[in-house]
Amino acid sequence: MHILIVEDEITLAGMLQNGLRQQGYLTEMCHTGKDALTWLEENEPDVIVLDRDLPEVHGDIVCRTLVAQGHPSRILMLTASGALDDLVHGFSLGADDYLAKPFSYLELLARIEALGRRPPERSSTTAAILEYSAIRIDTRKQTAECQGLPLHLTPKEYGVLRELVSVQGAFRTSIQLLDAVWDDPFDRTVDVVKVTIHSLRSKLDTRNRIQTVTGFGYRLI
Repeated sequence: MHILIVEDEITLAGMLQNGLRQQGYLTEMCHTGKDALTWLEENEPDVIVLDRDLPEVHGDIVCRTLVAQGHPSRILMLTASGALDDLVHGFSLGADDYLAKPFSYLELLARIEALGRRPPERSSTTAAILEYSAIRIDTRKQTAECQGLPLHLTPKEYGVLRELVSVQGAFRTSIQLLDAVWDDPFDRTVDVVKVTIHSLRSKLDTRNRIQTVTGFGYRLI
């Protein structure tokens, strides 16, 4: 696996690089957001470990830029805060995972390995176009729209919406959504589903298309 560490704390970055290299991973380092964007113009590592508080170009902008460009690398964002608002914000930028400092190296390693194993698309046997409740999803392009307008979704939001559209108004429980969209054991909690549903609702139109039914789960109406 090829990993890019983008971290301005030189000592921390060096420790992470040494540890990952001992695991057999090819590892590169950048210490500013500007240097990272320049390096990533010609390179596509499997995973980017991206600190939020970077000099020159903030980590949020780096993440948003890469997602907008359709860069294939998975992004694990590091932050000094583990507050729920920061978690929501990190995923809204398009990050694939989020880890608060201070963190355990073993947890970081587990998350990197989980991201590295994640396939770019779940199944080629799924119908290319899914439609329900004025929502249209192209599973090959991994794009979504509502009432003809494009939706700018994070990978998790896209995965949840795809599952809800695919069952055509039936319920999906939090556990079913976790099984379908999340493959990282550290993220497999009901709360992370609630956060994603909340963020997804804000990106749909004013009609509350995602209904929560206590004891059943979520469905599109």
